[in-house]
This record gives sequence, C-alpha cells and structure tokens, in this order.
Amino acid sequence: MRRDVFQAIADPTRRQIIGLIARHPLNLNAVAGEFAISRPAVSKHMKILTECGLVIIKKRGRERYCEAKLDQLNDVSAWLEQYRVFWEKKLDALESYLHQLQKTKANKNDRKKRK
Repeated sequence: MRRDVFQAIADPTRRQIIGLIARHPLNLNAVAGEFAISRPAVSKHMKILTECGLVIIKKRGRERYCEAKLDQLNDVSAWLEQYRVFWEKKLDALESYLHQLQKTKANKNDRKKRK
C-alpha cells in the first residue's frame, strides 16, 4: 500500500523521527533508543515513512541505516502555501481595520479635547 506524505507527518512520533534522522543517518537501534516506545512500534513508524518516501533504509554490513529523503515535503509546502496566502490577506485586512479604528478613536478624542 502506497501512503502519502500527509499520512506520514500526521503522527507526532513520525515527525520526531524525521527530525532526528534529517540531521544525519542513524541505524534503527539508535532511532529506537530515542523513544519510549517498543522497537516494533518504531519499526512500524519507519515502515510508513519509507512507504511514503520520506525515509530510505540502506544496509551497511549488518546494520540498517535510516536516511531522510525530504523531497516529498515539497508537496506539503505547496499545499500549505495556499493557506498562508489566504491567512496573510485576512490578517493584513484585520491590521488595516484595527489601524483605522485607532485613527477614528484618536480623532474622537481630539474633538473632545477641543470642546
């Protein structure tokens, strides 16, 4: 079953694993040692990460090393970009509105002082 990157990053443990191996490749035991969950649970998370293409497992001698392949996160970035643009527009409009309210309030206060 081919999984997508959104399914992979939906889980906080998988996000932590990605962050851990993004710095440098680690063997499976080193990855498992960073978490308070069982080795089979880590293996299950690694399986999902490899199925979606965020992790590559390479065999070096008797060890299996996990390397991050973060190109797939571009899909997430592109998806998020549309919401960033949407919210920037909304927040800019709110900022403009609040600025206008402050001006209006300042003008009313000035008129009261003159009377």
